[in-house]
Amino acid sequence: MTNPRSNELEEFAGQICDQVESFLVALKAVAQEADAGRAISLLLLEVSQISLAGARLGAQVDFHPGGEYQPDVGPEADIDELRLRLADILGPIDTYSFVFDPYVPEVVESQLSDDLTSIASDLENGLRHYSYGNYAEALWWWQFSYVSSWGNLAGAALNALWSVVHHDRLDTDFTSEEAQVAAANEMLGVAVQSHS
Repeated sequence: MTNPRSNELEEFAGQICDQVESFLVALKAVAQEADAGRAISLLLLEVSQISLAGARLGAQVDFHPGGEYQPDVGPEADIDELRLRLADILGPIDTYSFVFDPYVPEVVESQLSDDLTSIASDLENGLRHYSYGNYAEALWWWQFSYVSSWGNLAGAALNALWSVVHHDRLDTDFTSEEAQVAAANEMLGVAVQSHS
């Protein structure tokens, strides 16, 4: 007799897996395409989608792995080239500032390229567990890493990407970040011209 809870777990894991794969494929495509004008819009969309997957994980009761130790699912993917490509595409808007914890407000500086590839690394690790058929371990890892790491990074990256779009659309001038806003406007101007 099939356990209904097991079927629900497998179905939920499959849904999260689809969103994880979509994010990873899109991130690699943005890096390969090297189209700065389209990169911001695509990254905004993809980070929004993976944040939804994270919120779904965060809303669930805690998942528990099958064993005390994480099973070996092979080496982590080498994402350094991906990080470097993204840094090159994002150029002057790669570095941004954000508040790491709104309840302990301290502004930190980060790079979108680092944060996006860190998210990708966490997601890819869970995907390897999923591909071995270990759905509970995959869900545990995605949930744990969402709460401990990539959820915060995704939120910060999403805000930074939204800020670029915001300043481009509303033509807001920053006195302290004029160079970054000008670079963002130039990148997004390429995307607008290519669609008109």
